[in-house]
Amino acid sequence: FVRGKFNQTHSEALGELRRSRPKPPVGGDFTLSDCFYFYRRGIEDIVEDEVTQRFSSEELVSWNLLTRTNNDFQYISLKLTMVWGMGVFIRYCILAPLRITLASIGLTWLVIGTTAVGFLPNWRLKSWLSDWVHVMCYRICARGLSCTIHYYNKENRPRKGGICVANHTSPIDIVILCNDGCYAMVGQSHGGLMGVLQRAMARSCPHIWFERADMKDRHLVAKRLTDHVNDNTKLPILIFPEGTCINNTSVMMFKKGSFEIGGTIYPVAIKYDPQFGDAFWNSAKYNMVSYLLRMMTSWAIVCNVWYLPAMTQQEGEDAVQFANRVKSAIAHRGGLVDLSW
Repeated sequence: FVRGKFNQTHSEALGELRRSRPKPPVGGDFTLSDCFYFYRRGIEDIVEDEVTQRFSSEELVSWNLLTRTNNDFQYISLKLTMVWGMGVFIRYCILAPLRITLASIGLTWLVIGTTAVGFLPNWRLKSWLSDWVHVMCYRICARGLSCTIHYYNKENRPRKGGICVANHTSPIDIVILCNDGCYAMVGQSHGGLMGVLQRAMARSCPHIWFERADMKDRHLVAKRLTDHVNDNTKLPILIFPEGTCINNTSVMMFKKGSFEIGGTIYPVAIKYDPQFGDAFWNSAKYNMVSYLLRMMTSWAIVCNVWYLPAMTQQEGEDAVQFANRVKSAIAHRGGLVDLSW
């Protein structure tokens, strides 16, 4: 039935096209231009693919006075234009300078503080100072982004020796989570501003940065993760198993590596409110500095964080099945679409 309906739809569309142009000079119904219809339909399907659209900003139901998403309606009314202009003045001339100042203070103190703590011997004092510096600086940075964060089910917060996994929308996911506790982080090595922060943070805390394309790095990371999980005195590891930023409308396939090392998994669901600002980082379009400036000129970053009950691998369950079960739990709790790829 579905196939018949599919063929009928295409036949009707081709019939419409053929009626609008002259018949072929040679006998037969087929013309070379018929191919263009199928080319167009194929390209439309690719553009509207449910995976591809997860790498662009979420479409809003109503305009939030930040960006114009409909180019056909640049001008609506004088009153709305005046409100938008007033919003631009408030965001760029009042809020942005204050936010940039706060964020600069937070990032500067993070680099200086973690570098200074890194020179201390590996005593308990170093661990305590490292946690204190990280939390303090992340909270300053959160103020610089005008973050409003709501945490739920705090009794399920990740514990030492465990692995915290969360859906990934932006580098500020780290700021959001570290406002409520410290983590050892695992992630791709970056250059620029992000690289400076990564190298400074690694001096005082056992963060793990690696090159995804380097096979030696991947094996070394797996060993370091296993050693870290087996030590109940170390901070919980924060991992984003998707491996890339998604626009916060869905959760994509989790890479199984994080679920092969054993240990307890602490799932966390993060959901941003796009009405106040688009938290998604399109790294193909914006570098880190440009992205942060966009965040600081939005209205605010409003976010909900849910700590889910700890999960362990069940008997007879492989790493892929375990990863999918955790992914489904995060998607369900955060109100996100659970994609199978």
